[in-house]
Parts: sequence; structure tokens; C-alpha cells
Amino acid sequence: MAFKVNIAEKTGKTFHLEVENEEIVGKSISEKIDGKDISGDLSGYEFEVTGLSDKAGFPALKQVEGTSLKKVLLSYGVGMKKRSRKEGKKSRGNMKPKGLRLRKTVRGRFISPDIVQINLKVIKEGSKKLSGIFSEQNKPKEEAKTPENPASQ
Repeated sequence: MAFKVNIAEKTGKTFHLEVENEEIVGKSISEKIDGKDISGDLSGYEFEVTGLSDKAGFPALKQVEGTSLKKVLLSYGVGMKKRSRKEGKKSRGNMKPKGLRLRKTVRGRFISPDIVQINLKVIKEGSKKLSGIFSEQNKPKEEAKTPENPASQ
């Protein structure tokens, strides 16, 4: 069971990592994880779990207990961003839709073998910078190459 881990810095940069580790199973959303539990390179770091998503793409919600799928009645906010038909697709400022509630499938807040993606944010930094640890992800994107067309010459 491999987890896709996304680590977000305060600067907005996100680093991606694939981990096969049994130690993080059982942790929950908003719980702190030591960096060496994820990888030996990340010792000294401390992370907070901000979100989870399972193999079918269902997100985990902090308010739902357990690890199983549940259908929850949600209003506008975390887990639901739809608007009612009456209000249309155009946004009208920061107004929330009135009275709209939908039943959606979500997963419980604990990490289980069904979880595929784990989102983390850095709480405490270690001795090495993340950009140094993940140097292959820190390279600038290659510029678009223009195809040479010998017929045009």
C-alpha cells in the first residue's frame, strides 16, 4: 500500500513523495506526524495532516468518525461548493447559497489502507531544507522547444 504524500510549505511550494509505511496508518486529520515516520530524510520535521482522499477519490472529513464510507448531509462549505439552480452558476460576491444541502459520500478521518493521498503541511522545519531534499522536483520547467521545419527555409 503506497501513499502519495503532498507536503506543503508556508511559501506555497508543494513537494510530492510516495511512501510505503505502516506507521502512519491510524493517524487522523489534524494530527501531528513526525518526519522520520514518513521518511528518514525528513527527520527533524513535524507535519500536520490536512486532508486525505481514498482510491475512489472520496475525500475524508474531519467530522466523520472511523475509516469507512458514509453518506453525510452537507451544507455549503468544506466538502461541498455547489450552488442551487435558482442562483445560477455566476458567483454573486461571497454570498453562500441559501438552504442548499446535499447528501454526499465521504470517508472517515483516520488513515486506513484504502487511503491513497495524504496532504501534509509543515509545522516544524528540520535541519535540511525541503528544496534540498527534493532537489529533482525543484528544477525549473524546460522551455518549450520550437520544432524546426526544414520545408519553410
